[in-house]
Amino acid sequence: MNSRRSWLIFGIATFAYLTATLHRSTLGIAATTAADRFDAGASALSTLGMLQLAVYAAMQIPVGLLADRFGPRALIAIGAIVMTLGQALVTFAPELWVAVIGRMFVGIGDAATFICIMRLLPNWFRGRLLPQLSQLVGIVGLIGQLLSAIPFAWILTQHGWEWAFGSVSMLGVVAFVLCVLFLADAPAGHTLPPTNTIELPGTGATWKRFKRTLLRPGTQLGFWSHFSTQFAGTVFLLMWGQPVLTAGLGFTLEQTSLIFTGIIIAGGICGPVLGMLASRFPMRRSSVILAIAWQIVVLWAVVLAVPEPPFWLLAWLFVAMAIGMPGSMISFDFARTFNPVRSLGAANGIVNMGGFIASFTTVGAIGLLLDITSRIRGPEVGLYDWDSFRIALSFQFLPLLLGITMIIITRRRTRATLREEEGVTVAPLWTALARRLRK
Repeated sequence: MNSRRSWLIFGIATFAYLTATLHRSTLGIAATTAADRFDAGASALSTLGMLQLAVYAAMQIPVGLLADRFGPRALIAIGAIVMTLGQALVTFAPELWVAVIGRMFVGIGDAATFICIMRLLPNWFRGRLLPQLSQLVGIVGLIGQLLSAIPFAWILTQHGWEWAFGSVSMLGVVAFVLCVLFLADAPAGHTLPPTNTIELPGTGATWKRFKRTLLRPGTQLGFWSHFSTQFAGTVFLLMWGQPVLTAGLGFTLEQTSLIFTGIIIAGGICGPVLGMLASRFPMRRSSVILAIAWQIVVLWAVVLAVPEPPFWLLAWLFVAMAIGMPGSMISFDFARTFNPVRSLGAANGIVNMGGFIASFTTVGAIGLLLDITSRIRGPEVGLYDWDSFRIALSFQFLPLLLGITMIIITRRRTRATLREEEGVTVAPLWTALARRLRK
């Protein structure tokens, strides 16, 4: 545990995740290029991102159960090669429906990566290092998004669609080879629950175990925490950010790439701070989550209320969304804390569904609202002008407020379970702060 070999395994696994996030986020910087290439309206274009995220979310529980059965190594390697095949389809797609199928394969392979890494970490590391490693995985994922914002965007503008997407596809081959050659589920001699005694998905015993995992209040708290903090940044970076900035607010593609880069760097800076907070104050993790979610709500409300938002206000919103992405990693601490290792793959899968269910729902709803708004306002108004986006982007308040409400409800249930089972009482935050100030 916590050995040099552990760090080698961590490096290979996080490279696979870097590749996955690069595959996932390439569409965000190529959205308007895809619209021109496939002559697609807003609703049709949104299917590229929406179905990718829908498949990703749908695969979380099967992948989690398979990881518990066969171990994470096999799933990470298979995911890398599936993403490679999907991206190759996108590279040479003659029509939109072929590209949609390719992005769905990307979603399937992507789904097999992150939660399997979360399943792998407790086998190689112990102690207070784990929450910080979870944040580090998230930072590596942000680097993958950074690669799409700078080198991928440069290749796309200088050499075209095939070169840009083809080069990303080849990185998946490298990740697959590294996983096959060097990745391992656990150190030699390390005792794990025997995976061959864990039933395959589809059997009655598997669904009973899954139901127990799902009904744990801590798992539900993780799901809604991920739901509330992750999706706003994902929707922006993966699908609608580039049209909002270029067509809606008048930024150039180069300026948009720099803004995406700034968002990603801000997330990378905030990630370690959030990891230390989660490690130092484990009973206040949900308070951090709520603060992040409320900040996103308030800033989107102010930005959408302004006909011409100043850049300083936009920058504040970008930072808030950037904080939300590593902030969502705290959700997996809830899964790890409140579930046994034997069920951790399924628990991580349930938690990881949260943000991506919110994401694919929001991506599709924004595309639909843009098309409806365009028809109502008439052909003389641009499809992607800022006033249309102000209406369409308002849909985000529905999942944000739903998520915040459910966090408060599931946190109350989780704390009640802690009190009943372990005798641990968590005082309200204001009470704890008052006690600290009196000392």
